[in-house]
Amino acid sequence: MSSPLTPPLQVVAATETEQSRARLLADQLQVPLLPVLTDLRQVEEGGVVLVVAADGLAAQETGRKAPGPVRVDFLGGAVAHRRQFGGGSGQQIAKAVGIRSGVRPRIADLTAGLGRDAFVLASLGCELTLCERAPVVALLLDDGLRRAADDPEVGEIVARMTFQPGSAHDWLRSRLGAPESSRPEVVYLDPMFPHSNKSAQVKKEMRLFRDLVGADEDAGELLPMALDVALARVVVKRPRKAPYLADHRPSHSLEGKSGRFDIYALKALQRSQ
Repeated sequence: MSSPLTPPLQVVAATETEQSRARLLADQLQVPLLPVLTDLRQVEEGGVVLVVAADGLAAQETGRKAPGPVRVDFLGGAVAHRRQFGGGSGQQIAKAVGIRSGVRPRIADLTAGLGRDAFVLASLGCELTLCERAPVVALLLDDGLRRAADDPEVGEIVARMTFQPGSAHDWLRSRLGAPESSRPEVVYLDPMFPHSNKSAQVKKEMRLFRDLVGADEDAGELLPMALDVALARVVVKRPRKAPYLADHRPSHSLEGKSGRFDIYALKALQRSQ
């Protein structure tokens, strides 16, 4: 079932070959199925269409001026470039979660989105659990992980990413008081933040996320739970000038040009066995 934040949703198959799968998906979500090869520019503006195609599932806003489709692709494009040329363990995100020589922490990425940060951390050798509660985003992420799992180059990386669709709140509650072996060393949070509309050009992924996810107004509730569950630290990704999540000052922050990582240290990370 779709989240209350999800705009009107429909499903379409790119070709007749994918029609059966599209029908199953529409039935699963209990949303309308459009005719094959519908011109999405002619569909009434204000909704989202899930496009079932041979190269994967994509989400597409409707209307004449809507941006292009959004899909999860761990095999090429910006994700592949970042994996190959992104700076390895010298990246700020790697430093924020505590990656260093001999240390590859177990991480729970509880606001996984399209899985890009999780993929970077998995490519550096970390084991991750991913949660995503927005149903359409979760479908895109699951589809991308399934396609990448069969690839000889990145299959080993996504094998370190365990996806559990659903609420981060529920996942954290399930780990409260659990043995250390089933708790993450690091909890990573990247909640949506209200953005201004000053820029005429908004990245298509962000525009779609605003529709599907909203502003994550309950994100502040995650921080105290995360601090109770994480064994070593909680890391919160924020816009550079944004207030601290839940007005809780971190132990320290790593700041970049447009964003920062707020780090809530609990104890030192141990070297991997």
